Amino acid sequence: MKKLIALIFVALLLLGFAWVNNNWIVATEYSVQSEKVPDAFAGKRIVQVSDLHNAEFGDQQQSLLDKVEAANPDVIFITGDLIDSDRYDLERSLAAVDGLVEMSEVYYVIGNHEVSSNRLDDEIVPALEERGVEVLRNRSVMWEQDGEAIQIAGIDDPLMDIYLHEEEFTRNSIAEAGLNDAFTLLLAHRPEQLETYASEGIDVVFAGHAHGGQIRFPGLGGLIAPGQGWFPSMTEGVFESGDTQLVLSRGLGNSGFPLRVFNLPEVVVVTLENE
Repeated sequence: MKKLIALIFVALLLLGFAWVNNNWIVATEYSVQSEKVPDAFAGKRIVQVSDLHNAEFGDQQQSLLDKVEAANPDVIFITGDLIDSDRYDLERSLAAVDGLVEMSEVYYVIGNHEVSSNRLDDEIVPALEERGVEVLRNRSVMWEQDGEAIQIAGIDDPLMDIYLHEEEFTRNSIAEAGLNDAFTLLLAHRPEQLETYASEGIDVVFAGHAHGGQIRFPGLGGLIAPGQGWFPSMTEGVFESGDTQLVLSRGLGNSGFPLRVFNLPEVVVVTLENE
């Protein structure tokens, strides 16, 4: 009887551990500094939502929406994989979008799962645009404030053209976006192309895709990430190459392996600062 009680206790502990690791959303805050940030944008807060993979965080995504709202966003970036191509449930993900667009302007770029779902143009993009989301597909827009402006750009995922090397696809996509000399925030799903973004003179990149390494070892980092393989070097945080900074979200949901371990779902909150 004692052994049975002990086994039940251990099972409950493991279930609780798994639940927390996959449902307890944290907000991770970073500051991005650049002398190119106009005065009107100093202190502006950007909330990044990435890799939802149609996971569910409370009824109608309320837990996720509460976390984003608490961050007081001036703008919201969704950096791809809003849905999961293997467990496609657009309506569940749109419940989050419906709440996000009530808080601020929302900008979105596609990830590889939107591409592989084969529902990008006929379902996903129309549903987002219908809700007022600014879908950035190799294009840029200006964010204006008090007579000053910065540039928000977004590029497609390289899976859109399997015959091009990812670096070439990324360069072509940035060129197509028609960037000017303004301070530029780029939404791009894949962090592995940091050197390409830097060579193209991008100021700040917002990326996801890596899922925080899926299983994290305290003090060591992630175990595996799409596009990087085993023991990836880029799983979370802010990375630099030259004058380019890349903000990498651990994301929210899962794909393939169904569990996160020591890898809480997160929304990222970035405050712009000028030096």
